Amino acid sequence: MNQNKIDIKNKKAYHKYEIIDKYKAGIELLGTEIKSIRNGKASLNDAYCKFVKDELWIKMSISEYSHGGHYNHDPNRIRKLLLTKNELRKLQRKLVGSGFTIVPLRLFITDKGWVKLIIALAKGRKVHDHRENIKQKDAKREIARQKKHNN
Repeated sequence: MNQNKIDIKNKKAYHKYEIIDKYKAGIELLGTEIKSIRNGKASLNDAYCKFVKDELWIKMSISEYSHGGHYNHDPNRIRKLLLTKNELRKLQRKLVGSGFTIVPLRLFITDKGWVKLIIALAKGRKVHDHRENIKQKDAKREIARQKKHNN
């Protein structure tokens, strides 16, 4: 698999959360973790972010590297996210007592070979919000279908 084609997404995040603001962050990784990501062996499904002492950390699953031997990493360890101080302060201010959370959306490799993570400041949706969202998508789909048949 080409290293630049790695694009791992958290599809559930768009369904469960209303996305407010997005940020691009680097991740502090070990060598075997990079190799596993290049093989497409990472998952954002149960990943979450949290602040510890003014630093942002992510707990996500990166499978062990197949040729790692005894140097392999712990698949579920927490990893430090690399953001600017201003971005960290801004996120931390918005999180305090507001009902917001930080959700990982997408993991990819840049042209330079760096692993980047798109994270979002998000607010959880209620059950009735899910239903309303589904109704809106169905309505848009129906309108598009009608336009297609009329042309």
